[in-house]
Amino acid sequence: MLSERVVRARTLGDVVAPGALARVVAVVGYAAFIGVLAQVAIPLPFTPVPITGQTFAVLLGALALGPGLALAGTALYAAVGLAGVPWFAGATGGLHMVSDPSFGYIVGFMVAAAFVGWLGTRGADRRPLTTIVAMVVGNLAIYAVGVAWLAVALGVSLPRALELGMVPFVVGDLVKVLLAAGLLPGAWFALRRLGARGVEGSRP
Repeated sequence: MLSERVVRARTLGDVVAPGALARVVAVVGYAAFIGVLAQVAIPLPFTPVPITGQTFAVLLGALALGPGLALAGTALYAAVGLAGVPWFAGATGGLHMVSDPSFGYIVGFMVAAAFVGWLGTRGADRRPLTTIVAMVVGNLAIYAVGVAWLAVALGVSLPRALELGMVPFVVGDLVKVLLAAGLLPGAWFALRRLGARGVEGSRP
C-alpha cells in the first residue's frame, strides 16, 4: 500500500522502486537520465568544460535513489560511455575520454552520488533547506575531483583550474540547486497526500 511504503521509505526510490527488478530499471533509467541531460551542453570558448545538465541529473537522482543505486547508476553511465556509447557531454564517448580534461567530473559524479545518496537516506530531500545543503555539498564534491583532474590534465595551477572549471558554472549550479529544492520536497508532499487519500478511500 502506498501510504505504508511512504511511511517506511528512506528515499523516494523506496517508494517508486520497491522490488529488485524495479531497482535495476531505476539504475538504468538514472544512467540514461544523466546521458540525456549531458546533451544539454553549451561549449565555452575559454574552457574545455561545457555547461551541461549532468550535475543536476546526478545530484537529483542521488537524493531520490540513495547511495547504492546512485553509485551503480553513475558507474554504469561512466562504463557505458567509456565502452563507446556517445552519451557524455557533446555526444562523445569511448575509452580515449579518460584523457579528456573534463573526465574528472564524471569521476566526481560517482563520489558525489554516493555521498549525496547517503544524505538522501537521512531525509535531506524532504525539506527545501536540507535539499539545498545536500545539493551544494554534492556540487563541491564534483568540483573537488573535476578541478583537480583538470589541473593535472592541463598542467595548470589550482587557481587557474578553478577559473576554468568552477567559477563559470557557479551561477548555473545555484539555479539547479533551487530547482531541486522545489522538486524533491514537492514530490514527498505529493506522495504523502496520495497515500493519505488512499487510506481514506479504503475506509468503509
